[in-house]
Amino acid sequence: MANQQESESRTLKRFHYSTDQAIEKPFNWLQMSRLLGYMKPYSTTLLPVAIIAMIVSTTVRLVAPLLIGSYALDNIIQEGDLNYLWLMVAIIAGLYILSWAGNFFRIRYMNKLGQYVIFDLRKSLFDHIQRLSHRFFDQRSAGSILVRITNDVNSLQELFTNGVINLLMDLIMLIGIIVLLFMISPELTMAIMIILPIMFLISTKLRRNIRRSWQHVRIKQSHINSHLNESIQGIRVTQSYTQETENIGFFHNMNNDNYEAWRNASQKNALFRPFVEISGAIGTAVLLWYGVTLIQTGALTIGEFVSFAIYIGMFWDPISRLGQVYSQLLMGMASSERIFEFLDEQPSVPEKAGAKKLNYIGGDIQFHDVEFSYNSDRKALNKINLNINSGETVALVGHTGSGKTTIVNLISRFYDPTGGKVTIDGHDLRDVTLNSLRKKVSIVLQDTFIFSGTIMENIRFGKPDATDEEVIEAAKTVGADRFIQQLKNGYETEVEERGNVLSVGERQLISFARALLADPQILILDEATASIDTETEQLIQRALKRLLHGRTAIMIAHRLSTIREADNIIVLEQGNILEQGNHEELMNKKGEYYDLVKAQFKVLNDAG
Repeated sequence: MANQQESESRTLKRFHYSTDQAIEKPFNWLQMSRLLGYMKPYSTTLLPVAIIAMIVSTTVRLVAPLLIGSYALDNIIQEGDLNYLWLMVAIIAGLYILSWAGNFFRIRYMNKLGQYVIFDLRKSLFDHIQRLSHRFFDQRSAGSILVRITNDVNSLQELFTNGVINLLMDLIMLIGIIVLLFMISPELTMAIMIILPIMFLISTKLRRNIRRSWQHVRIKQSHINSHLNESIQGIRVTQSYTQETENIGFFHNMNNDNYEAWRNASQKNALFRPFVEISGAIGTAVLLWYGVTLIQTGALTIGEFVSFAIYIGMFWDPISRLGQVYSQLLMGMASSERIFEFLDEQPSVPEKAGAKKLNYIGGDIQFHDVEFSYNSDRKALNKINLNINSGETVALVGHTGSGKTTIVNLISRFYDPTGGKVTIDGHDLRDVTLNSLRKKVSIVLQDTFIFSGTIMENIRFGKPDATDEEVIEAAKTVGADRFIQQLKNGYETEVEERGNVLSVGERQLISFARALLADPQILILDEATASIDTETEQLIQRALKRLLHGRTAIMIAHRLSTIREADNIIVLEQGNILEQGNHEELMNKKGEYYDLVKAQFKVLNDAG
């Protein structure tokens, strides 16, 4: 038992979700009005119809008890006219049919409105996230982002389809009932309304706890989604290290925490309705005791008493529903805070107002005293000065953490330097539009991402308007056509998520074809040949000699044999340039590069 607890403790330390925390802000209607602002596009179409239908059905419900009691019963008792009774029955039946029609159109149009609003909100959130910088994704797990777009947006569906219009309807109903109660008997109304301040104080006290409880529910759901995403993506590693039992135990703990959070929030919500029912029982007792007294003194007729009793019965229903709507508002606030946290997130790599569009570039890249730090603890680059001439093939080498990937990230402007500037053809990258810059730069990464779809669609991702012939030509150039033609459906072969039906080398070739199809002026190969066999690598090297003519290429490679023919090899160490030159120059210099080549050659010989 102790060993199991120790194991679970180690697992808990392995997973950390510091980016998803409770957002402690006071409940405010300004934030809610921002959320309701998503209804504005439909304020002249769907919303007016729903409001008119709601007003019709609410008016009918307010008028009917008055007709039944004060008019029908009193007149029938006094006059004994049954014809009048049948007339009132017909009128009341007609009114309830009208109320049914109003409810039908209210529900229909509010459901449409709610679905449109959820569609717009999810689209707005996804579009915004697509434009955020890499730093945003570095600080958050994929599951945490996923839960905002799915669960948090879905939780607002009930609020928009029913909550908003029900809130308005119940407020109108309450105001109407109170006015009518005072019209019938002010004395009896004041006697019953004495309990309302007590209800208000108790509900106010519960408000903050309920809202915080729903926030914790959202956080627990986010943790579950994050863990599920990691577990599915890392299932091979989990099974390789026989960590299934430990992983299952951790998930069970998270699932239990989620259940407890839901139970706690639901219990707090459930406190409100019984309290309303108790208040209703007290109000009914006051009605019977004081109402009968007023009838005996002649201050109230039987018909008025019946109308009053019906209104009192109706009075507690909207109060109870308002409690439910209020719970929806609290859930909506908890979700909207998390959604707006993302929507308010600004790119750490902003596009300057009036930024220029890069129509054509030669490919001259300059680093001017460039400094960069991912955090304040350590600098990734220390005042780098670097010139990469147009059409050059430049290789970046060095140990892990030396700054190689940081340099290519700055060229693509995934990050901005914290000091100095990076220019292409003399243009400071902060002065040009991101879209036009990234269209001029293609990147092939070591960890290739393959999308669900066909091989043809995956290659065409680099140039959506490319013809089939252009896609096939790009594949032939990099040597991918050979294995594609051997597949049952060729280029129309469906690949699973992340391309699991393909080998690592095949995925790399597809990624290479995708990048080349985009016809970039600058091509970045971030250890792109690390997972490709020697024969395929030689094929790619021959293709690169033809394709890179007139293009600027930056290569990152641990396998130093792949960069022998580079025009310039830059050796980096802890964010500094130690030496640079071509292969022969650096070997003759017998510096850091010479030592790296020698060490790698020794490792290969030992392995052989």
